[in-house]
Amino acid sequence: MRRLSRRKALTLVRELDAFPKVSESHVETSASGGTVSLIAFGAMALLAVLEFFVYRDTWMKYEYEVDKDYSSKLRINIDITAAMKCQHVGADILDLAETMITSNGLQYEPVIFDLTPQQRMWQRTLLLIQNRLREEHALQEVLYKSLLKGGPTALPPREYASIEPLNACRVHGHVYVNKVAGNLHVTVGKPIHHPQGHAHIAAFVSHDTYNFSHRIDHLSFGEEIPGIINPLDGTEKITNNHNQMFQYFITVVPTRLNTYKISADTHQYSVTERERVINHAAGSHGVSGIFIKYDTSSLMVTVSEQHMPLWQFLVRLCGIIGGIFSTTGMLHGLVGLFFDVICCRLKLGVYRREEVQLHNEMNNLNNHQTPLLAEAVPQE
Repeated sequence: MRRLSRRKALTLVRELDAFPKVSESHVETSASGGTVSLIAFGAMALLAVLEFFVYRDTWMKYEYEVDKDYSSKLRINIDITAAMKCQHVGADILDLAETMITSNGLQYEPVIFDLTPQQRMWQRTLLLIQNRLREEHALQEVLYKSLLKGGPTALPPREYASIEPLNACRVHGHVYVNKVAGNLHVTVGKPIHHPQGHAHIAAFVSHDTYNFSHRIDHLSFGEEIPGIINPLDGTEKITNNHNQMFQYFITVVPTRLNTYKISADTHQYSVTERERVINHAAGSHGVSGIFIKYDTSSLMVTVSEQHMPLWQFLVRLCGIIGGIFSTTGMLHGLVGLFFDVICCRLKLGVYRREEVQLHNEMNNLNNHQTPLLAEAVPQE
């Protein structure tokens, strides 16, 4: 009974076989078919290897949502060098709520404004990367993927002590401000706070010492991440006018970064620049100095690193193999049909041999044909 049921099951499975087997005696091979098969196998192998590299690669996915975190503080990382002595320069931040953030978190360090050859090479490289980032945004994704591999973007220290006078002031450090629009001032005189607002004590500074040629070695918002290059890093402005005002208008976008190497909450920003000469007689009013006006965006960007799942890779691989196999088979059949039609009409190749063979057979048949019987002659 079991044998009978097993035979029925095997018979049912054979009837459901979607891949019928053809006997080797009924299969005809050809040189053209073998050539097409080699080409197809080579294309399969090449595309399979390329698809494997695509599977190993990752890409960055950008998602946007409303930033609901309005109570936290915004960190500003500053490293600016002005071509004036530290006793003549003051830095502070005034936000939209008229709240002055003193420079308690900032340090004033006397330095030399001119760069060494090594530092100048670093700055040129940084500016070259900045130009490439403006032209091609895909380079930013490469920086996101290789965060921990990237070196620090800070200006390298001097390799040797210099005897030149310390003619500049480096303002560096970080401060925490409210997440509202604000203005970072680097201008003449130390800042003071009073009930009517804020001011800078500049009465004792000679006007001839005004020189706001500056270099922004680093300016970022949020958590500092090694390897990330910000739009103003490496910026240098040189002026010979004592009444020069430099303005930077920045839009800060909260960014949540999730990669396979790091997860951090940082900020991106875009910037526009403007500079003008203060001339009250010509109607150009203002104060000489460096003014960085920033505003936060209401949208938050989530940048996450994505990877192709294994099942999708297998589906694409099967599609490549099956598609090439079917396509090459169809092309081989069409090319064979095309040549058959041409050879049949022009009597070339095998069709020529068949015609000659048929003609020879007809001649043989005519030569061996039995003569007809002569008609009987009537007897008299």
